[in-house]
Amino acid sequence: MPTLPGFGRSENDTYNILVYSSQLLDHFEHPRNVGVLSNTDASVQLENPACGDVLKLTALVDDGVIAEIRFQAKGCVPTIACGSALTELVRGKTLAQASTVTRDQLVGELGSLPPASGHAAQLAIDALRALLAAVSTQ
Repeated sequence: MPTLPGFGRSENDTYNILVYSSQLLDHFEHPRNVGVLSNTDASVQLENPACGDVLKLTALVDDGVIAEIRFQAKGCVPTIACGSALTELVRGKTLAQASTVTRDQLVGELGSLPPASGHAAQLAIDALRALLAAVSTQ
């Protein structure tokens, strides 16, 4: 990708800055809670069959509270950002509190999400629901 004169950024970087919020780009460039926890209370992996994005969540639950949560993602910029923001939203919350987190709250954490990227937030929320279901069956 060619570098834009005087900016030291590629055309792709400029596109991302124009399309994505600063919060979303921060979660993409500096994702929080990345990885996989060992000895987890729950682990789920979901894939969006339409685009192929994959999101994996692992969590440790202590006395009904999400003590630790990690994510791994393979996909677009918004999918990685949504995984990061989701872990921050639910870490330290009770299972009941985490179950009330909505797609709109997640998008709010990211500042905004382009309409064509709504699938990323939905994948994250679906993964959270699956994770909570997996914890409740143990």
